[in-house]
Amino acid sequence: MKGSLYLIPSPVSDGEIKEVIPEGVICKILPLRVFVVEEVRSARRFLSKCGFKGKIDELLFLELNEHTAVSLIDSYINLLVEGKDVGLISEAGLPAVADPGALLVAAAHREGIRVIPLVGPSSLMLALMASGMNGQSFAFVGYLPVKPEERRSEIKRLEKLSDRTGQSQIIIETPYRNNALFSDLVQVCSPSKLICVASAITSQEESIRTLTAFDWGNEKEKVDLNKKPCVFII
Repeated sequence: MKGSLYLIPSPVSDGEIKEVIPEGVICKILPLRVFVVEEVRSARRFLSKCGFKGKIDELLFLELNEHTAVSLIDSYINLLVEGKDVGLISEAGLPAVADPGALLVAAAHREGIRVIPLVGPSSLMLALMASGMNGQSFAFVGYLPVKPEERRSEIKRLEKLSDRTGQSQIIIETPYRNNALFSDLVQVCSPSKLICVASAITSQEESIRTLTAFDWGNEKEKVDLNKKPCVFII
């Protein structure tokens, strides 16, 4: 029999594991011995908190990130075909969502392998829940262009789309570029456009606020999002 691929959510901030990962999910993780992970060090730390402390060296870790050769995915799938259950862990939050793990999930489906998603934190949905914005029609647009002019042009396009459809637009960014994105959102969007900034979700420093671009502009000097995990919604 083929093994199953378990999609294991990981915390989106530091804190007590049991506050964000249900006990039933931890029970499903503990029997696993093979994990495909985005970054081995953080995965080891997460699994240690889940109950593997003292047993980490018994586990097999296989990396899957932006540097992984696509050809390696076949070898990972072979483990599942041979009957081993495998856990997939993203660096933070849900695996395979804005995450290279999606390649493994797609390959598993091609091989007829059972894919089992487990319950856990999604910063995108938590931010949307708390934003006060349209939760019935929304789009996750992921990362915007890095180049400033291209980024501002994309913000204008997303604002027009939001105005026309009422659809919430969910954006993420690499933490060290958060301040640049925030500044562009405030400057490019019309003064009345609502912008939600959700930072450090589920941590002690959690902040989720929805203000107009005009009001954010008045507070801009007080806002520092550098190196904080953030979700932006317009």
